[in-house]
Amino acid sequence: MKKNQQWSGWGPTSQQPQQHYLVEPRHLAGGGDVRYVTEFLRASGWKDKSKNGGPAVFDSPDKSVRIGYDPYIQPGGWTISGRQTATQEAWHATLGRQVPVEIVAGVTDALTRPKTAHAPNVWEPLQEQGWDTERGQHFTARSPDGDAFVRFHQSAPGQAHWWAGARNEHGRVWEAVFTPTTPMHLVQAFSTALADPQPVMRPLGHVPPSQRIRTTSVSVLPSQLSAWQQARITAARATTWASNAFATNKARPQGPGARPYAKAGRTR
Repeated sequence: MKKNQQWSGWGPTSQQPQQHYLVEPRHLAGGGDVRYVTEFLRASGWKDKSKNGGPAVFDSPDKSVRIGYDPYIQPGGWTISGRQTATQEAWHATLGRQVPVEIVAGVTDALTRPKTAHAPNVWEPLQEQGWDTERGQHFTARSPDGDAFVRFHQSAPGQAHWWAGARNEHGRVWEAVFTPTTPMHLVQAFSTALADPQPVMRPLGHVPPSQRIRTTSVSVLPSQLSAWQQARITAARATTWASNAFATNKARPQGPGARPYAKAGRTR
């Protein structure tokens, strides 16, 4: 099912527009450009440990989390691992190669931000978007089209696995698995990105062959694409700068005896 729509108003008119497609639902849109994730991590101060010709590997600034993307093995895809710390057990998540990067970014972007004080609720963003929930052997939420699911399974006390996936008429498209110790706010970030009803953009030739998706053809100028990509990078840099500035100010001496700044004025 295809519609036509013209985007205009940005960039020089002399640029040659390129054909792209807005794809919905997003869970069947295909993997997308991994730079959507990796460039945001780089702009957020994560260390690029990748080697030429090898998988992408990024370490968090405090080295507590590693994110990898390996397209060279089967089934390949994303791995996100957190090492044990004083307040967190070690954890691991895997997301298949065809998990859309916009959904992967729900998790990876959340790793670049401080955790909020609110108690996470994995089901809430799904229910808000009309996903059906059922309680059987597992607690499961299904997308309105029935092609995606999030499932919670507790095999034993303290062994609660989160599992998600999507399928089209050709079979299973992708899976994502979170170990029991994965921080719940990250699983909620995943479910929020998964349930987002906004379509995602894919260039010509990168739209999956499926009758289960809806596409809108759009003409996009190269300057538009660049502006959208740069806006995401700029936001990451701004957040990182603000976080670093806050940490620096917090570390300054406080109290009556502190003299972080020299005051101008007459001395007695």
